[in-house]
Amino acid sequence: MIDEEHPILSQIALGGGCHWCTEAVFQSLIGVQSVSQGFVASTGENENFSEAILISFKSKEISLETLIEIHLHTHKSTVNHRMRKKYRSAIYYFSEVQKTECISILKKLQNSFDDTLITQILPFHQFQSSREELLNYYYSDVNRPFCQKYIKPKLQLLLDKFSENVSFRTNEKNPNKLPF
Repeated sequence: MIDEEHPILSQIALGGGCHWCTEAVFQSLIGVQSVSQGFVASTGENENFSEAILISFKSKEISLETLIEIHLHTHKSTVNHRMRKKYRSAIYYFSEVQKTECISILKKLQNSFDDTLITQILPFHQFQSSREELLNYYYSDVNRPFCQKYIKPKLQLLLDKFSENVSFRTNEKNPNKLPF
């Protein structure tokens, strides 16, 4: 019997760009229960840690496909730049079933992009949290220059393309304007 008061949470880890940016994007979504910012290691040639986030979410409120689609649109998922070791474009799965689902989703979403997606689907191996003072980076001080220059535009893109999934939409007169 499923407890409706405490539905089962799913997990996924995502890497791509700066984890401060990624953290803020996914903290702003309906159905996302927690976002842990830090570093993820996979296995084999990807065993080194790379900036990423670990997400716990309610799949009845937000699908894995929506999370992956948002992820692909909020970082440079088609660009293999020189910082890819630090900012690995990846989806880290927790089971073989989730791996299969991620592969299918990525193939389907490729049609939304002109260039080839470089995002890898990798097994999750280990997570290391960022230092305490860096956690909740955007929402702890939205006026930091970095937040205004790099994170706020990603949140605006989130509002423009995925407004039905956003939980910070509070300005009814202008729903496409960030409330801060």
